[in-house]
Amino acid sequence: MHTETHSFMDGRVHVYKRHNSRYWQCSTYMNGRNHRVSTKEESLPQAKEIAKGWYMAVYVDTKRHRQDDRTSLLFRKFGQQERSTEYHAMAPAKPKKASGPTFREAAEKFINEYGIITQGQRNEEWVKEHVRRIHVHLMPFFGDKLVTEISAGLVQEYRIQRNKNGHKGRIPSRSTLHHETVALRLVLKTAHRYGWIPQVPDISPPYKTSGKVKHRAWFSPTEYKALYEATRERAKNPSSERYRQVWEDLHDYVLFMANTGLRPDEAGRLEYRDVTAVTDQDTGERLLEIEVRGKRGIGYCKSMTGAILPFQRMQKRHNGKPTDKIFDGTPRRALNDILDELKLKHDRDGNVRTAYSLRHTYICLRLMEGADIYQIAKNCRTSVEMIEQFYAAHLKNTLDASAINVRKDKKKPVKSKKIVIDN
Repeated sequence: MHTETHSFMDGRVHVYKRHNSRYWQCSTYMNGRNHRVSTKEESLPQAKEIAKGWYMAVYVDTKRHRQDDRTSLLFRKFGQQERSTEYHAMAPAKPKKASGPTFREAAEKFINEYGIITQGQRNEEWVKEHVRRIHVHLMPFFGDKLVTEISAGLVQEYRIQRNKNGHKGRIPSRSTLHHETVALRLVLKTAHRYGWIPQVPDISPPYKTSGKVKHRAWFSPTEYKALYEATRERAKNPSSERYRQVWEDLHDYVLFMANTGLRPDEAGRLEYRDVTAVTDQDTGERLLEIEVRGKRGIGYCKSMTGAILPFQRMQKRHNGKPTDKIFDGTPRRALNDILDELKLKHDRDGNVRTAYSLRHTYICLRLMEGADIYQIAKNCRTSVEMIEQFYAAHLKNTLDASAINVRKDKKKPVKSKKIVIDN
């Protein structure tokens, strides 16, 4: 009869499966006889964990019986009545401590394989962010807990603790907690893949309702004009001559981003060889064709005419070679100084404006000017649904009054003719 057998714990425990059974059995030899039991598990890793706990229970039980036998001999030796039943009652068994893989082990396994398996499919920074979330936030709370103990209730306690304590005194935003939940779910999926948990629990946030229609922070045409006029003035008249190039680069950055709709990380990776000035065949205008490398891989973008001069000034100012980066990062500090000076750091709803707001400005201005939403989505490497949800919903220009204020002509009721029948 063919039997598959695995031994561990220095050969003291054996896990085996018979050819006619789907469950793993476990056995051990102790106190002069063999002990056997079925694990009722089809997964080998889970069966091993159950076998470990069963072996320790048999070991403790055997030790207790030996002690009972010695106690009985002492009672008989001194002529006392044997009270083994009372002895058992006075010495309650210790509760068995659950054992198995911990969250730390599952997280380490996930980290080791995630970067390799997703190589070329996920951005490296995105992978690093997942690893950072696990080490900084998830590991201190879940690290030593068994993966079988992680439930929806425990995850809710984690969210409450994060909102009470925060990190470095800052309360996490909804999107931050969402990213941490995603990282936690990926670790639990790894545990399920290796048979450590029967299924991944539902850890989605409770009490979630349909949220408000919120728009992304952007600059209205008036605010955008005030911004680029301020950066242009600062570039012409800097507070110190050594900062002239910083302000000139910021001015060109603002114009370039608002005329291309690139994400800040995409602009940070952009090299001079990725940009080509061409004459568009359809419009006859001079514009930039950009090969974009971002979180969704390689895509393409056609700029507005206003992006050509900033690009040419940057190339001339820095004597840019084809493999040099155009902006080499996001000028956060200089941009924040200008926004604070103009009191434009927050919009009227309290949304914080950043370099990303220039991309939102590009999309909103194109929609206001009547551009096709599908073409905007392709040019910005996003979806029509995202634009409709976060941009088009709050722009009055996307509403067509002629289609809304339609009135149908009321038809006059037709009078029925009276029919006279001659006798």
